[in-house]
Amino acid sequence: MYKRLISLDKSSQQSFFLWGLRQAGKTTLLEQEFKDAMWIQLLKSETYNEFLKRPQLLRERMAAQNLDRSKWVVIDEVQKIPELLNEVHLLIEDGYKFALCGSSARKLKRGAANLLGGRALRYELYGLTSAEIGKDFDLLRILNRGYLPRIYDSENFSAQLRAYCSDYLKEEIFSEGLVQSLAPFSQFLDMAALCDTQILSYTSFARDVGKSAPTIKSYFEILNDTLLGSFLPAYILKPKRQIKKQPKFYFSDLGVVNSLTQRGEIKAKTELLGKAFENWVHHELKSYLSYKKPEYTLCYWSLSSGVEVDFIVGHMKAAFESKASESINPSHMKGLRELKKEHPLCGHRYVVSLEPESRITEDGIHVLSIGDFTKKLWSNNLFD
Repeated sequence: MYKRLISLDKSSQQSFFLWGLRQAGKTTLLEQEFKDAMWIQLLKSETYNEFLKRPQLLRERMAAQNLDRSKWVVIDEVQKIPELLNEVHLLIEDGYKFALCGSSARKLKRGAANLLGGRALRYELYGLTSAEIGKDFDLLRILNRGYLPRIYDSENFSAQLRAYCSDYLKEEIFSEGLVQSLAPFSQFLDMAALCDTQILSYTSFARDVGKSAPTIKSYFEILNDTLLGSFLPAYILKPKRQIKKQPKFYFSDLGVVNSLTQRGEIKAKTELLGKAFENWVHHELKSYLSYKKPEYTLCYWSLSSGVEVDFIVGHMKAAFESKASESINPSHMKGLRELKKEHPLCGHRYVVSLEPESRITEDGIHVLSIGDFTKKLWSNNLFD
């Protein structure tokens, strides 16, 4: 069992939402942290049906138990019954505290559900990081299996990923009524996986799949709301030259991308390695910032000429290029050097690479080995 690095601030006594991709480990985490809580598990059919018919049953059962206000109430998969949040709202006002767990906010947003008006904090649990895996971390293993704990640990991971993608489509998308027809969305999802780590063009994507640009945009928004992926915005502050402004898109789990695209095994020194490596660097940075530095944003930067830097942390606090190469040369650093011209006050510049030893170039670019990148990132030593 992995020790997760997300910090749930129970000492504040404030209710919270814990969002996360299905099988990211949310329920396991809450079971560890809230052993004495009252649990409402909406994945159980009988429990779901009871509360769907009578949301006020929550108040009635808590009253029957004479629940002490020092005790927590955990509701797992809360998005399945949006009306239940009205009851939660009333009970929070009465001094009770809730841990609300879910794998999709889409149904809540679409149904104008009561999101508690700032009465609940928001956390998001991501898949496994290098620091959580620890000394057993293996880059090729995680690039092939992805970040979901059960699948990462499974020897039958390919079959589990296929089942996961199928169940996700059935349970999270179609059965929740998020799309009217499964077949076109399924086709879109396969195509979207091919665009992982790339700048989005809804128009060109729509042309490729035979759908309208607004439909394609709504499909990507479904992936974002159901936490299967996320947008990476462009850094657009104070440009001196023409820049790109469209967002990039990254899938939340690399194993899902591998399965949808039928990539086969990712091996060292192959073409498949580069995009997978970039997804992993994004995953590490996003997880770290969410858990440790939530005040910092994550963006990318790109000139219209095509010169690009993969990741910008904060307002030029640091910049990162991901390069799956064992020999970093000047062409790999072109983006970081152009960024310095555009933003002279840019902080640290890094190339995350497969070079065995870290080094610093004459103009101050840090070429990091995998070991140094993961160690320094999770030791809070990359942004000072």
